[in-house]
Amino acid sequence: MIIREHYERDLRNMQDEILRMGSEVEENLIKVVTALLKRDLVASDELVKSDKWFNQRRIDIMNQIFGIIATQQPIASDLRLLAAALEIAGELERIHDYVKGIGSISLMIGEGEVPAELVVHMPQMAEKGRFMLHRSLDAFTQRDSDIAFETIKRDDEVDELYNDTYRAVMAYMAANSDSFQLAQRLEWAAHNLERAADRVTNICEWVIYLASGEYNQGKELLRSYDST
Repeated sequence: MIIREHYERDLRNMQDEILRMGSEVEENLIKVVTALLKRDLVASDELVKSDKWFNQRRIDIMNQIFGIIATQQPIASDLRLLAAALEIAGELERIHDYVKGIGSISLMIGEGEVPAELVVHMPQMAEKGRFMLHRSLDAFTQRDSDIAFETIKRDDEVDELYNDTYRAVMAYMAANSDSFQLAQRLEWAAHNLERAADRVTNICEWVIYLASGEYNQGKELLRSYDST
């Protein structure tokens, strides 16, 4: 009985660490876009440097999971949890790589202003990405594939905003050839937000695997959901 209590405690601790990591990523998605728009280079630099913490957290969670597997002999359903958790921690670390990337772009731009028409959609992209990430972690804690499926569908909203930004960047470049590099960097920042949302869909795919024991990706996954 004591061994089982220790085992369940270890699983809870591992899950709590993932949720803590996810919560920090959520906050930093918003912070880094705010720093970019406000030209806050101090905050941008802090967010770039904070990426080391997320890299270490992923390693720590990985070691937790391997320790549980090595010492506790988990049953099949718990093995799915541990496999999904390992992948989700990796996706969270990669999402924060995009945060770091936006912070780095802000530092590259320096103290100059950014054209409003090129960044107008970024706060909304960041908020939608943050909400998707929050819901994906809700789905993880609840083992709820329906929440995961609905979250995946929201990725289209982020894609549309990115496409609007891309078109604005192309038009700006055509009219302002001397500001090509600035516009290109802002397009990179928007692309990082779009890719962050894509990574959230990966988290949802692992949640669905955790809940169902089946792993599918992308359009095949949505087709199977829509047909039910």
